[in-house]
Amino acid sequence: MPIAILDPFSGIAGDMTLGAMLDVGLDPEWLRALPERLGLTGVTVRIQNVHRGGIACRKVDFDIPPQPHGRHIGEIRRLVSAAGLPEEVAARADAVFTAIAAAEGEIHGIPAEQVQLHEVGAVDAILDVVGVVWGLERLGVTAVYCGTLSLGDGFVTAAHGVLPVPAPATLKLLAGHPVRPGPAGAGELVTPTGAAIVKVLSQGPPPESYVPVRAGFGAGTRDPQGRANALRLILAEPASSDAGVETLVALAADVDDMTGEHLAELADSLRLAGALDVVLLATQMKKGRPGTRVELLARPAAADALEARLLQDGSTLGVRRWSVVRRALEREMQEVHVLGEPIRMKVARLPDGTERAKPEFDDARRAAVRTGRSVTEVTALAIAALAARNGARCDG
Repeated sequence: MPIAILDPFSGIAGDMTLGAMLDVGLDPEWLRALPERLGLTGVTVRIQNVHRGGIACRKVDFDIPPQPHGRHIGEIRRLVSAAGLPEEVAARADAVFTAIAAAEGEIHGIPAEQVQLHEVGAVDAILDVVGVVWGLERLGVTAVYCGTLSLGDGFVTAAHGVLPVPAPATLKLLAGHPVRPGPAGAGELVTPTGAAIVKVLSQGPPPESYVPVRAGFGAGTRDPQGRANALRLILAEPASSDAGVETLVALAADVDDMTGEHLAELADSLRLAGALDVVLLATQMKKGRPGTRVELLARPAAADALEARLLQDGSTLGVRRWSVVRRALEREMQEVHVLGEPIRMKVARLPDGTERAKPEFDDARRAAVRTGRSVTEVTALAIAALAARNGARCDG
């Protein structure tokens, strides 16, 4: 179960994150095909090997024809929705764009829906966000952590004029995350896109111990003397004396005055905020009233933020908390092709060493629609294809 650790010693931006992901194994051809998948015609992706401060890095650039100067959040949502992304990828990408729009709205004193996203509404920022969220999923990353961010210094010229570094929206997005100013003369090191990626995807500071597997560097545009302007990404396995065993935090709250729709939205928002699992359980409350227990699992670094969200977005007056020990099966994502359609398979290794696999439902449903087959038939074909390839024992 690989985790991703962002080491933003020279800040973070969307293109730096994409470069670092390519450096640890993300398929470059997949990234080159992303603009067409999003319906962004005429956009090409350039991937280069460069050096920053003597360190070999990957650099990502987008060649883009003339575009509208900024977009509202509704326009971005329609563009992403039409791309047919996996459901969780689309939801997390939307959460990143929504976080930016909400921060900009607070700064300018207008609703998020009315914010004209200039830099972030541009094509390269849209590709950065979707590419990072989807790319991490394709790398099989189960959790993202981020170290202390170097913010830079000075001023930056934006659509609304000259702003101090960090820009107001950037600083608002980083509320609660460890940051440091400088280094001197660095300029802007954290972009709004980079800050929003950290806000939505990061579960907090890196764990105290972990086992590095691979590390890569994504280059920033500038190449200053004497400093590596790059982002380091570390893929790692959690350190544990017993593989798959970890101590988590359980949070629970009982409510009896929320509709089913609001409860479902609350559960979705908790998952997007980093909850490992969320369940809704029927319970009985005072005076025989029917109620619902909202219960979730979280890693310790994310527990406080999730508790605050549960209190803010739910109608409960209190949250219970306790530590639990969970053993999770080792798992990885593999891909097979069924009737010409790619299907991601979640492969879990059982205690006896055998494997069990199951196709991602979103992929099976998409393939069923495109081929005119049933989801059940596509699922069976995907399981058979994986079994034929590597002999995994599969669950349908």
